[in-house]
Amino acid sequence: MSFELDTAKLLRDAAGFDWDLQGMIDRGKIKIIQTSPAVLLGEFRNPDGAFAAALVDMKAKRLLIDGLTPLRLYAELNDMPFREDVHLLIDGLTRLGVTSLVTAEKDESLSGVLAHERFVFDTIISLGREENRRRVQRRLTVMKSRGQDFISGSHTMRIEPSVGVHVYRRAQSRPLDWDAQPTSDERLSTGCPALDRMMDGGIYKGSVTLVSGISGTGKTVLSVQFLTHAVQAGHKALLVSLDEHPAQLMRNARSLGFDLQALVDAGDLHIHYESPLELELDVHFDRIVRLVEAEGIDCVVFDSIAVYEISSRSEVADYLYALATFFKDRLATTLFNYESPELLGVSQISEDLKGSHLVDNIVLLNYVEVSTVLRRAIAVPKVRGSRNLQVTREYTIGTGGLLLFDEEDSAQAGAVPQLPFSSYYGLLSRSPSRRSPLIEEAVAKGAPLPPSHDLPTERSQ
Repeated sequence: MSFELDTAKLLRDAAGFDWDLQGMIDRGKIKIIQTSPAVLLGEFRNPDGAFAAALVDMKAKRLLIDGLTPLRLYAELNDMPFREDVHLLIDGLTRLGVTSLVTAEKDESLSGVLAHERFVFDTIISLGREENRRRVQRRLTVMKSRGQDFISGSHTMRIEPSVGVHVYRRAQSRPLDWDAQPTSDERLSTGCPALDRMMDGGIYKGSVTLVSGISGTGKTVLSVQFLTHAVQAGHKALLVSLDEHPAQLMRNARSLGFDLQALVDAGDLHIHYESPLELELDVHFDRIVRLVEAEGIDCVVFDSIAVYEISSRSEVADYLYALATFFKDRLATTLFNYESPELLGVSQISEDLKGSHLVDNIVLLNYVEVSTVLRRAIAVPKVRGSRNLQVTREYTIGTGGLLLFDEEDSAQAGAVPQLPFSSYYGLLSRSPSRRSPLIEEAVAKGAPLPPSHDLPTERSQ
């Protein structure tokens, strides 16, 4: 039922979605009626009118009235109380016994729905559009649904080919009861034995680990180590890449001895890539959930969650909590990589998201400037349920991934000019101070400095 519908345009638009609307009309499955508000209201005043007879004759189950706004305008022009017309409309639809949908144009001054309309309709759904940077996103909100529970809030809506309206439920955290939260005493290796020892034996299955560091410190390399080792241990893995295209990621991994293509071809590793410029969080969440559930994935890396801040800074905290809760409920082990502009990044991931509340483990990767040389430092300030080593270790990146330096058997105090990290203080502050009795004595007496000493690296695998 329409007051302003152009049937030819409707048929054209339906064909664009591969809907055979004309065929359904010819078979008597759908009937389109064009009329005026006055005629429609008159029909509802007469329970034996032609409109009711037409519905009964075709055994109609659903009715669409498009829309309510012309009825309001008709009432205003004729000095008629619109509220009475709305009640007349609802009473008429109730007598007909059909499931009805009524559309109305949004009145921004009244939040889209007049006060009395909010009471007479059983369900109210609001559709809107909002600008996010240079993109426009459609939103759907269930404002009311009488007699049943519903998920409140704003959900992402798209108009898609062959589908029509596709609603992506907002990413939300609906945790299980506290006594039903799955946990495990099993530990998984990070792929770097030396780091596992720093974390008291690795990371718990089902935990969430934040790997934070500025660009170039090896976050993606550590992620590849973790996923490769997980596949070798019999797990199904997923790498959600938001910074690098999979082709570039595979090339870089190959230079370090990791054959990701073979893992992908075997179906043990899945790489999901989306452009950060067109990312919609609810759509992205839906795709990840479907992939994880379909493939039985239990080890996941997000590289990097900083992209989510770019996509929607106001929603990123809720979104990451929803991600973490989903994977914890599946006992899936998760790594969140974060490219932090701050060197430490221990107290918070960003202004809006407190890292210590979200994740179980934190691994910090940093640059340290010693003399004129940039060296890499790793620290593990947090591992829930573990006795992690609160030390800062030096590492390098080479074949096999992250390789930590072994200081145990070196002549630490005699190494110059690049001493082991144990000879410095304040490494994470990027202004370390060096303390070496041999150097101080040599400088005081004007004697030659002791020779430099190269530290060995621990094996990665």
